[in-house]
Amino acid sequence: MKESSLKRLFRFVLAHWPFLIMSTLAAFFFVIFNSASIWITATMINNILIDFNEMLVENQRLSSLSELTMNDRLKLFSNSLLLKDTAISTVSAVCVALIVVFSAKNISLYIKNITLSIVQYRLIRDLRNKLYSHFHYLSLSYFNKNKSGELTAVLVNDIDNMRNSLSIMFQKLFVEPINIIILMSLLFIVSTKLALIALLIIPVSGIIIFGISHSIRRRSARSQAQLAGMTSMIAETIGSMRIVKAFATKGFEINRFAKETQKYYKLMLRRDRLRFVSSPVSETFGATIAALLLWVGARDVLVIESISSEDFLRFILLLFSLFQPLKNLTNVVNELQNGLASADRVFTIMDIKSDIQDVDNAVEVNDLKNTLSFENVSFSYGDEKDIVLNNINFQINKGEILALVGPSGAGKSTLVDLIPRFYDALSGSIKIDGKDIKKLKINSLRSLMGIVTQETFLFDDSVKANIAYGVENISDDKIKDAAIAANAHEFIKELPDGYNTIIGERGVSLSGGQKQRIAIARAIVKNPPILILDEATSSLDSESEKHVQSAIENLMSERTVFVIAHRLSTVHNANKILVLENGQIVQEGKHDELVNIDGLYKQLHKMQFRT
Repeated sequence: MKESSLKRLFRFVLAHWPFLIMSTLAAFFFVIFNSASIWITATMINNILIDFNEMLVENQRLSSLSELTMNDRLKLFSNSLLLKDTAISTVSAVCVALIVVFSAKNISLYIKNITLSIVQYRLIRDLRNKLYSHFHYLSLSYFNKNKSGELTAVLVNDIDNMRNSLSIMFQKLFVEPINIIILMSLLFIVSTKLALIALLIIPVSGIIIFGISHSIRRRSARSQAQLAGMTSMIAETIGSMRIVKAFATKGFEINRFAKETQKYYKLMLRRDRLRFVSSPVSETFGATIAALLLWVGARDVLVIESISSEDFLRFILLLFSLFQPLKNLTNVVNELQNGLASADRVFTIMDIKSDIQDVDNAVEVNDLKNTLSFENVSFSYGDEKDIVLNNINFQINKGEILALVGPSGAGKSTLVDLIPRFYDALSGSIKIDGKDIKKLKINSLRSLMGIVTQETFLFDDSVKANIAYGVENISDDKIKDAAIAANAHEFIKELPDGYNTIIGERGVSLSGGQKQRIAIARAIVKNPPILILDEATSSLDSESEKHVQSAIENLMSERTVFVIAHRLSTVHNANKILVLENGQIVQEGKHDELVNIDGLYKQLHKMQFRT
């Protein structure tokens, strides 16, 4: 049975138990001092309203009783501390007591709040770190199926929503139940009859709260999903702003976003209609019960005389003090439902298992010593009927260059994505020096490889940091050497701050050729034995291609290389060329062989060179 989000949250909370214990003790003392302040206030009001001599007589009467109720014991105890020889001395004692009790109460409140804040912020930090780490654990197939904007919304918005909810929940949940229990106990001590009437508030309020909170959680889940969709739309639009402007679709995009914000507005309004109705309904019902108690209590004081005016005054003060924690607890339940809706989304992602995992007893691999081979490899992205690669067989020796050519959609990029286990083959095996890569540790397998793709991704950081990405403790000289080998040093020197220049998101301040050369420098720094070049020059102009091609040749030296090439001029020197069509190898050989026999390679060559 799946564990509830609430239980899982509390397991995270319990990891910080020392602060929880400290906060619970502070909450207990806060409630004690809060109750004492109410008791002392009632004593002070009573001292002002009635004759002082009557108070002395009543105190003497209580002292003479052989059997005392708990109420009598509490009154005798408070009198021993506060009742003095004169009325003004008694008032002075009560004033001093109030200052002491309120000071102690608020010190306890501060300790409770600050310790709970520590727990709250540590919990959110841990959850966000855990979810972010889990993103890195998930396979590429998961990210292909889910929008990046929605995942960002879960990591940022949902966890922040949990922080807001948990902030309210923690501050109330650890103090209000104790507050309610102690205040209810004092109500029973003062008058059992009146307390039983007051007790009607709790079950009726509970029924109202449960009904409303269940509906709030459903609406909160829908509103968070809608917010994630909006975040995804924003990220998508900002990322494609050039296309939006080029196609003059500004109005369309604005209207599309307005429709989504209207949906979100309606969802949030429906949720708040429920959220805001629970407290007034509970409070109105409580006021009705209070009015009934005033009538019954007044009758007991004035007609039946079964309760003293001082006790009735104390009971009313305690009762009205009870309303606030009950109201706070109502809000806690509502906010908790809102936070749990977000927690459900967070834990749903955390429960997803990666398709790509280390097997038991996986072994390290440090180098490619002899060969890398594909043996009867087939692959599909989901539906087994839609085969992307079908029965692929080939072998590449260490230090060789293998080129993959073929029309778009033939399966070239998919084939090389199987080597670092971005995806796992549907059938067959891929072996490095005779060992199935599924039996190798994933991190060690991927550390063997450097990848340069057509769509170069650079980080919003310095040139130096982008070149050194993934390599620790590298000297500036090695970074410079890599840049020189990648034909990047000359243009880097011309940048405003040289190697320390911040290049912007995705390297927006650089040209395509410059970005590719930095990516090549990054691969040189990593110094991988296996190199994968996925159409690294296909989107460049002729001038940029010359610089990048020269850099690639430096990078390919003494490495085992897989080259996916759109321009066949780049694969003439390959040791072996595989021609793919519809996920199958239809031709295999060197350029001089393939260009002279009828087949797909010859057709592609004619199309490019018009021969």
